[in-house]
Amino acid sequence: MTVVAAYLYRNGERVRSVSIDERVAPSEDKSQFVWIGVADPTPDEMQLLARTYSLHPLAVEDAINANQLPKVDLYGDQLFVVTRTAHVEGDAICYGETSIFVGHGHIITVRHGSARAHLTLRNDLEAVPSRLAQGVDYILHAILDFIVDGYLPIIEGIEEEVLAMEQQMIDHFLGREEITRIFNLRRQLIRFQRILLPMQEVATKFVKVELPCIDPEARAYFSDVRDHVRRVQTMVDDLREVLNSVFESSNLLEQQRTGDITRQLAAWAAILAVPTAIAGIYGMNFEYMPELKDRYGYPVVLGVIAIICALLYSRFKKLKWL
Repeated sequence: MTVVAAYLYRNGERVRSVSIDERVAPSEDKSQFVWIGVADPTPDEMQLLARTYSLHPLAVEDAINANQLPKVDLYGDQLFVVTRTAHVEGDAICYGETSIFVGHGHIITVRHGSARAHLTLRNDLEAVPSRLAQGVDYILHAILDFIVDGYLPIIEGIEEEVLAMEQQMIDHFLGREEITRIFNLRRQLIRFQRILLPMQEVATKFVKVELPCIDPEARAYFSDVRDHVRRVQTMVDDLREVLNSVFESSNLLEQQRTGDITRQLAAWAAILAVPTAIAGIYGMNFEYMPELKDRYGYPVVLGVIAIICALLYSRFKKLKWL
């Protein structure tokens, strides 16, 4: 296990470091609390934290397995919150899990597979002691807000790629690689939606349900987190529609271009059929053909062919087949 940070805070100031097996007695002063952050703990290390802070066994099991959807569980006077983080690796969206134990006088974060550490968040909060002094519920809000804000750059990056695909679709045919990428993005957005909906339910629960360790004054902050999740959800829905539109429009444009090519080929085939038919007649080598003895027969036939071909070309051009 990597103990990223473990400190005792009081009145918005860092007092001292604490070890994970050191139990700091809860205080009536909500500005005094322990904030512990760990990453990829072993089962034995989680059991040590569980004994020190009286964490519920079911919550500890979920934190170790790290395969839960976002949720909020209540165990006595403690809260257990599961969130999902997201980051981009190559062309794929990868997910991690952050479990949060909240009690009177402590908040413990357990991270698995998260690409964004909480060190920056902790430093930002320590720079504003008045926020830290408000207690663990405001720290919980800051963590949730930090995780949800990490979703937005991912969706914005996909949005730029989708808009580029849309322009490419207008300019020329989408190739096999682009079509494959469209379906890949659709699958990733569908999977992302499975994370967003439970995350929205988590934020809504903090807004509407009275929970231990959460002051009523803090509900407005969790409402802001819910709004951020809804914004990302709306963007994901819009992107899915745009991807469907790009694919369908690409098919329609391809059919239209194929139809244009077919009409052009048909028009040229009709024009070339005239000299082919006339030449075929004269190529039958009949002995009695009145035009064969005509002095001007050859130029007259060529003229007739040229006139008919010109009329056909003019007609097809007017119909925009050529």
